[in-house]
Amino acid sequence: MVQSKSKPVDLFKHLDEFKDQLIQKDVFVFLDYDGTLTPIVATPDLAVLSGEMRAAVRKLSDRYNVSIVSGRATEDVRSKVQIDGIFYAGSHGFEIVNPEGKKKINEEARAIRRVIDEAHQKLSEGLKNIPGALVENVTYTISAHYRLVSDEDFPKVKEVIDDILSKYPDLRVTNGKKVFELRPKIDWNKGKAVEWILNVLGYHPGKHSVIYIGDDVTDEDAFAAIEGKGLGILVADTPRESNALYRVNDTQDVKKVLEFLIQMKER
Repeated sequence: MVQSKSKPVDLFKHLDEFKDQLIQKDVFVFLDYDGTLTPIVATPDLAVLSGEMRAAVRKLSDRYNVSIVSGRATEDVRSKVQIDGIFYAGSHGFEIVNPEGKKKINEEARAIRRVIDEAHQKLSEGLKNIPGALVENVTYTISAHYRLVSDEDFPKVKEVIDDILSKYPDLRVTNGKKVFELRPKIDWNKGKAVEWILNVLGYHPGKHSVIYIGDDVTDEDAFAAIEGKGLGILVADTPRESNALYRVNDTQDVKKVLEFLIQMKER
């Protein structure tokens, strides 16, 4: 059954209700990276975690089980967060690294890694003459960023994407914030990764609760996956339909949420 979306309510206007749902539960916290722990920026390399946010995530991880779930390659997001002892799920969950550093790789995705590399090469070639277009090989997915592409050139980007998809039937495309993401046609996403991690952690409905904070379309799978298990928090400066129950405006609000969770534990 598909969860029906609605507009999340302002978290800070419902803090007591939020807190009541977490009392006397061990809480597992899942965090997206881009647009959640860092603001959305012009190019992916500029999304650097601030010292204050890193300190907040580190404090949080001392008190809760924390996982970072990102569309970035796992090693990329690990190198940016720089916190040991937590889960990292990269490439939209196709690769997961546990707190001890052991990797779990989706075997179906591993099997078509060659296709990803080949499609990335052809996509890079196709977009190289479009000003502002940027292509990333994210190990098991490909990201084609068009934030810096002019409106006039955007149809050219779409044309190249469609051409690649026609040549590689094992791939599908999803949309993010000014990015096309080419992924394997596999029933796996951030929500599946969250479920896998929860299983490893021994999630029990009577004992545990789950928080997932994210900003993008790709996080909707995770919000849906924790329905009945916990609370989704959408990061968006304007209300929109989502599987999340609550909303905050931006990364500064995310930091306030993390600090609130830390204070809850300390009390």
